[in-house]
Amino acid sequence: MAAFVKTAEVGSFAAAAVALQMSPQMVAKHIAFLEDRMGARLINRTTRRQSLTEIGRDYHERCKAVLAEAEWADSLAGEAQTEPIGRLRINAPVSFGISSVVPLVSEYMKRHPKVDVDLVLSDRMVDPVEDGFEATFRIGSLADSSMVVRALAPFRLVACAAPAYLETRGVPQAPDDLIHHECLIYAHWPGPTSNEWIFRKGEQSWQVDHRRNRFQVNSPLGLLSAAQGGLGIALLSHQLVKESLDSGRLVRIMADYDAPSRPIHLMFFAARRQTPKLRTFIDFAVEALGPRRDAHAPLEPL
Repeated sequence: MAAFVKTAEVGSFAAAAVALQMSPQMVAKHIAFLEDRMGARLINRTTRRQSLTEIGRDYHERCKAVLAEAEWADSLAGEAQTEPIGRLRINAPVSFGISSVVPLVSEYMKRHPKVDVDLVLSDRMVDPVEDGFEATFRIGSLADSSMVVRALAPFRLVACAAPAYLETRGVPQAPDDLIHHECLIYAHWPGPTSNEWIFRKGEQSWQVDHRRNRFQVNSPLGLLSAAQGGLGIALLSHQLVKESLDSGRLVRIMADYDAPSRPIHLMFFAARRQTPKLRTFIDFAVEALGPRRDAHAPLEPL
């Protein structure tokens, strides 16, 4: 199965052989064995490249899950050890990952030198089972899941714009003023209402109607660039815009109103898969990024 999955990923027996440190002939024998047992062709062979058949694509997804299960099963031997050891695969959204998870992982690895970390930053909604992630950070509402979740401090946002834009269009003093402004939209929040701009002050709340927005982008860095370019007003994490605010390239507006926030959760598998490396990372992450942490902690994701 490992030979088959690697061949599907890299596109040839030769490349798979290099990755697996075996001969191309042995890779071909392994796949031929699977095909004989399945009674169906899994890979179409040509002189230049191999490609999956329809059955091969379905079998490939199941093999990835089986191999991930096998790896976790092997890692259970480490539970007898008191010291975390092994490779930990983690997934997180890009901007939150850069601002908060990378510093978190760096400090964790200093404390646990025998743990290697494979951190994948992506705004794509990954499948932890198929993609082999042991811990996944997710921003926004969660669908029903068989995974265990731990709530972290919300992903808080601030409203900001470039000085040139504010000089031309004026500085909004209240949420109702935003209907006369260009609102730049981040187009990747999951769910139909998760991109609503709802501001609060005391017991009151205001929802901003930005249905006539002219610009949206699926990247926080793209949103930051658009705001810096004077295209309009954006909601961004304070950690992402801190340097721009300090330098004056962006100006925070309506600071006396609470801007929208997004829930953050750390997702992981049930207790049967919690090796020492995963248990210690979960505890470390919740302590550093949990909902009750000190607002002035260095890993604050604002």
